[in-house]
Amino acid sequence: MSRLRVSAISFLNTAPLMWNFEHEPHANALRNDFKVEYTIPSRCADLLAGGNADIGIIPVAAYATIPDLRILPGVAIASHAAVRSILLVSERPLEQVRSVAIDSSSRTSAALVQVLFAKHFRQDVRFEQASPELDAMLARHDAALLIGDPALKVDCSRYHAWDLAEEWRAFSGKPFVFAFWAVRSAAAADEEFARVGEIFRESRDRGLMHFEEIAQEWAPRLSLSRDLIVSYLSKNIHYSLDPEYIEGMQLFFRYASELGVLPRAPELHFVTELAGNSNLSK
Repeated sequence: MSRLRVSAISFLNTAPLMWNFEHEPHANALRNDFKVEYTIPSRCADLLAGGNADIGIIPVAAYATIPDLRILPGVAIASHAAVRSILLVSERPLEQVRSVAIDSSSRTSAALVQVLFAKHFRQDVRFEQASPELDAMLARHDAALLIGDPALKVDCSRYHAWDLAEEWRAFSGKPFVFAFWAVRSAAAADEEFARVGEIFRESRDRGLMHFEEIAQEWAPRLSLSRDLIVSYLSKNIHYSLDPEYIEGMQLFFRYASELGVLPRAPELHFVTELAGNSNLSK
């Protein structure tokens, strides 16, 4: 296998996906086949779109804007209900919100909040991108959208807060997919991609066995308790791209396209798995 460039996300919720890439006995061998760069979700998509990465864990919204992508089956960052790390935060009740500052690091969450205001909350609001600094966001806008680690650190007892995955579930009845692994179709042959998919699933599977170790590593970084991190990873994040989750993703694409929030997404194209693996995502 030729060495492939991987663009990964530097958030807590992706730590289980990257377990084998960061820990022995697999990490050293994987460095021979993969060059990993960590960044924010929107930058992952940009690197893939520009041909500067071969594999990226991209916000699902990016699939509607980047041509010739294929999805590695079975692995995702998703949630069946509350996710805790995608929050709309305000000092005002929802009906008083007229402007929202959007954390610019994720296109999917930005699109989701627009879909929810139009279809679920049924309110006309103004959206503006901003750096994820809550006080500054609320100084200029009625509400703020925070994602990832900054959202986990919000003291929700001080604010009105709405979990967007929970609101999506209440509205649509479906779980929500925030990100998945995508590959550039021209980056490798089909048989190479099949093996890559197996490698990334194996890394995910191993990571799901090590929530305690991940919590020990990340707790001091985020100033969060180990128990909170273990609970978040085990109860709020779903790491498989199951059929129901694909249905929720397709519904999101439809609504976002209808509203002009995203272009119409192409058909979902998945990498073919190696013989002997069950592909629920095809």
